[in-house]
Amino acid sequence: MQAEPVRADVSGKAGNDVADFPDDLRDHLSFELEECAHALGELVDDYGVDRERAAAILRYRLGIAGERPETLTRIGARFDFSRDRARQLHTKAAGELLRHTARSGRLPVPEYARRYPVGTRDSVLTRALLAETYATDGDIAVNDLAYLKLRLAGHDATDAKRVAGYVTQRIVGWRKKTNHLLSRLRETGPPAGPPAPWPHRIDWPARSGSPAALPTSAARAFDLDDDGRGRFYLHKPGRDIGFDSGLEARLMRLLDTDDRIRTFQEYPEAVGYRVDGEEHVHFPTLVTELADGRRVLIDVQPLGHIGFHVNRMKARTAREWAHENGWGWLLWTGSTVGEPELATHPVSAAVRDRLTELLADGPVRRDALRQLRADGLEPLDLVALTVRHEWRWERAPFQLSAANQPHPEAPAPVKV
Repeated sequence: MQAEPVRADVSGKAGNDVADFPDDLRDHLSFELEECAHALGELVDDYGVDRERAAAILRYRLGIAGERPETLTRIGARFDFSRDRARQLHTKAAGELLRHTARSGRLPVPEYARRYPVGTRDSVLTRALLAETYATDGDIAVNDLAYLKLRLAGHDATDAKRVAGYVTQRIVGWRKKTNHLLSRLRETGPPAGPPAPWPHRIDWPARSGSPAALPTSAARAFDLDDDGRGRFYLHKPGRDIGFDSGLEARLMRLLDTDDRIRTFQEYPEAVGYRVDGEEHVHFPTLVTELADGRRVLIDVQPLGHIGFHVNRMKARTAREWAHENGWGWLLWTGSTVGEPELATHPVSAAVRDRLTELLADGPVRRDALRQLRADGLEPLDLVALTVRHEWRWERAPFQLSAANQPHPEAPAPVKV
């Protein structure tokens, strides 16, 4: 019974190859993971009252708001110090966070203790953490995330370090095996593509005319050699390609083996977007050229994360930029469910109406969400309703607001 919370996200898969990762992220949506993220967001906010910069480093590195975790190189660039210094400061901040949590009497954190119980076999924890890493696009910070999750659950430092090491080794092993596999995939592998029917999900621009040419190099260059990233050779670009995560690698592999695709360029542009008046920069995953000459900007966002406000802002500006270039737009979720399917996803009328009523009275917080879950709200329902109605979903701590509601000020971001 102890292992059940962690077994739920594994589906019995335990190999090193990409084929052993979940075929469809729809099967890995989880309110339990969001409960954990909510708890971590509260802990970091509390810790950050007196340690603003350290808390900001934790947020960037761990992807607390629902974005992909950042490379240490990029975090260093934000604060004008080296990658090694970023690692030192993150390690120090994580240790201080754990001590702060223990002193406040909140360790072990109940949400984590239920999900990763002490006494669970290493193999079960490893498989669970691997599946979560893939489903949340968190490979860049896999060791840091796995270690912190286990420590928050009450595992001692030695056990947490050992299991986190197993998870990291498995991902490194998968990358090496995938590089070898791709060298012979064109001859032995079946035609493939993002989950069908992906061409019908492309959002084409209204204007006609010749699309802008593909860039000849990556706009994102400062952290492409970060040692947390993977690399493999792909036939269509004809060179080594770097990737941040298994989900991103799977998309590139699928495109490389799809006869509908001529070639592609990763990270074609730095796209600016705004969140609460603050300027940010996003590098969409790639632009691909189809066999008929049309071009499509494709960005990777895990299905469970596309409802978060920060990711909605990224997607909106990337789509606008793609259309300005005469390119199509596709948000790739790692699932047969994409943005078009969310528009028609059936949701219980009773649950939908109850949630709409609550939002009319103000932001919905975690306790109200728990009651809605008891009434039948499923994770995919919440994603679909958020995207459909343009609600504002803040991840950590959780808060859901209607589109026209003023949003309480979040903690001011650190100026970098």
